[in-house]
Amino acid sequence: MNPLRSTVCQASSSLRWSASLGLRSRLSTTSLCRSSMVLPRASANANATSSRMFLRRGYATPSQSTPPNGLDEQQTKARDQAAVGPFTWKAAALFLLTGVGLYMYFESEKAAVIARRQAELASKSIGKPSIGGPFSLLNQDGVEFTEKNLLGKWTLIYFGFTHCPDICPEELDKMGEAVEMVDKAVGKDTVMPVFISVDPARDTLPQLKKYIQEFHPRMVGLVGDYEAVKKTCKMYRVYFSTPPEATAADDYLVDHSIFFYLMDPLGQFVDAFGKATTAETVAQKVLEARGKWEAAGGNKAAGVPE
Repeated sequence: MNPLRSTVCQASSSLRWSASLGLRSRLSTTSLCRSSMVLPRASANANATSSRMFLRRGYATPSQSTPPNGLDEQQTKARDQAAVGPFTWKAAALFLLTGVGLYMYFESEKAAVIARRQAELASKSIGKPSIGGPFSLLNQDGVEFTEKNLLGKWTLIYFGFTHCPDICPEELDKMGEAVEMVDKAVGKDTVMPVFISVDPARDTLPQLKKYIQEFHPRMVGLVGDYEAVKKTCKMYRVYFSTPPEATAADDYLVDHSIFFYLMDPLGQFVDAFGKATTAETVAQKVLEARGKWEAAGGNKAAGVPE
């Protein structure tokens, strides 16, 4: 072979090999660039798809909204019934019967309380003196008057005699003033003033009737024979010194207790007032005692006439 041609052939082969190698390099570079351009798009598409899947899985669409508590209407109704129980006519009847039973129970308890108060009022209070009791005398009109005539009334009782020079008139005046004060405060006749004579020999019925009219129009005058007066004074713990054999012609003075009593509508002792007690104090004590009496049920609870 010609040496020159051989050389040219080798050079041409080298050039073809180099060109081929360069082309492959360019092709590889181009492929890499295209790949780098395609991959971000694929990655972005994948991320968007995942986000859409995440949104679909994690959040409900408006057409699939649920109540705030997470329960539908049927579940909410079942829960409410479980909490309060179903309403039935049987439950309503049971509730009504329970109410009627409670009402009857409280009414019976109320009646028992009234009965206890009545028993307390009917019994004598511990610590109070035993003042008062059965007696039988005549009033200024000659009609029998006993302790039963005191029931249902507040009573002020004074023991004295019509020939008393000063103390008896003063005490009876005070009693009359106190009665008027109480009547005015209450608005009706409340207290019955009673005068019991400890001088049966001289205090005749006409004399007694004339005497009591000077102190109060409602005052009741009582008198009896010596034994009846003595028994009454003993019941009320009153001292008097009238001679048993005294006559109307005799000239004598009678020493006696100078206080008067307040008795309640059961005829029981409440208080005693001496010479130093004013009419205002007597009226106040009567009103206080009457207020307590009414608060406890009054005459009705005590079983005495109004």
